[in-house]
Parts: sequence; structure tokens; C-alpha cells
Amino acid sequence: MNYRHAFHAGNHADVLKHLVLARVLAHLCLKDKPFRALDAFAGLGVYDLTADEASRTGEWRDGWGRMGEPFAPEIEALLAPYREAVAAVQARYGATAYPGSPAVIREALRPGDKGVFVELHPEDAATLRERYECDGRTKVLSFDGWTAVNAQIPPPERRGLVLIDPPYEVPGEIERLGTHLARAVAKWPTGLFLAWYPIKDAAAIDRMVRDLDAALPRPALRLDLLIDRPDDPTRLCGSGLIVVNPPWRLAEEALLFLPALAQRLARGEFGGFRCDPIGPRD
Repeated sequence: MNYRHAFHAGNHADVLKHLVLARVLAHLCLKDKPFRALDAFAGLGVYDLTADEASRTGEWRDGWGRMGEPFAPEIEALLAPYREAVAAVQARYGATAYPGSPAVIREALRPGDKGVFVELHPEDAATLRERYECDGRTKVLSFDGWTAVNAQIPPPERRGLVLIDPPYEVPGEIERLGTHLARAVAKWPTGLFLAWYPIKDAAAIDRMVRDLDAALPRPALRLDLLIDRPDDPTRLCGSGLIVVNPPWRLAEEALLFLPALAQRLARGEFGGFRCDPIGPRD
């Protein structure tokens, strides 16, 4: 309950998470059938990068703040849905606004698609309701995100995604992520899941990935972005996503945008990435 994403909005982890989320949503939109997107730890939805919280940490300057210079054309083509989501939010809320994951989802929804945003923090949930409950395509639920992951799947549309982005405030959250993800995939085998994690304890992440490799009944990808050397557990040296049932070209796309991001967002001379398959292979 103490974690507030406003302090970290727009940082390097948000860039990776929101870029991948936007890519997955773009792939879902390629088919006419409606989908449902569940954001289990939604936050506020929109953040002001000049507000006290973001200004106090300044993390966005080494994340979204470095994304202004264009990349090579083939990278910009992949970044387009992400940049379009940011531009749409800034057009609505001002030039210093930055979207949280609910806003990225909201900008991708078509008539017939649904967005469900779950937030436990009472003040943040109230803000989400003010922003999104006037839109018939979205609804806000105020309860525990882990409970929502189980209770809200499979959706009536039988097509869509689940974003799991917990605050990692208590020990053992990496292991919990793997356990809940495997359970959710078993309940909804055809669902598309995105599970985000910070890279501090690299050994714990490797153990979680090994367990998932053995447990998942469906193919997945591990996408890591490192902006510093992963040898100091007190610092956030990067972040990653497990993507279950990834769109068929996502691995190919990631091998283009991940090295570009690693070079652009590196803290010093070190930047790295991983794009590894998990679970059943063809």
C-alpha cells in the first residue's frame, strides 16, 4: 500500500514495459475479434513528470527523457504504437504527461474491446474511476491484483491479455510472480500474459525462469533490458517481462528494439538485453 508509481513514472523500466505492451496490443488489433485487457496493478493511469514525486527522483530523465532522438527507421516503426499512446495522452493531459499502463491500454481499445483496471490503493483507484469510468469500454475494480488475476480470467471474449506488474514491496515477490503466472496460464491456456519484474536479484529471477520453463504448458519469451551491470543487488540495473503466448513476430521484433534501447538507455558504458524462449518449443 505504500508504493506509489508516481516516483518512477517514465523511467527505463516503464519504457520497456509500455513499449512491449503497446506492441502486443497492436498485434491483438490485427484481428477483428474483440479482446479484453486486464491490468492487475493499474496505478494512476497518467502521471505528470513535473509533479513533486517525479521531480524528486528524476528517473524519467534517463528513461522517456532519452527517447526524443529518433532511432533507425526500422526501430521507429516498432516504437510507433508506444509513441502514439504517449502523444495521445499528452494531447489530452498536457506536454508533461506520461501514460501508465491503463492509458496505453485505453488508447489501443476499439469499439467492442474492453479494459479492466484493478487498483488496491484507495486514492489511486478513485483517480482511475474519475479518468476511465466515463468510457464504456473500461471499468475499474478496487481489490487485490493477485486475486484479480485469478478471478477475472478467462474473460467472456476468450481473447486478450493480462498485465501483471506488482510493486515488489515484500520479499519473495519474484517467486510469487512465477507461481501465480503458472497458475493463471493453466486456467487460461490461450491467454496472452505479460509479467513484469525488476532486475536486482538476478539469481532469484533465473530460478523463477527455470521453474516456469518446466511448468508452463504454453510457449513464452523472457525479455530483459539491462541498463547497468547486474552485480549490485541494491540498485535497479534493469527490468524484464515474461510474455506467455507471445505474438508470432514479437521475438523477431524484440531482437531489433532491445539492443537499441540498451544502447540508448545505458547508465554508463554497459547496456545489455536477453530474448530467450521459455516453456514448450516447437
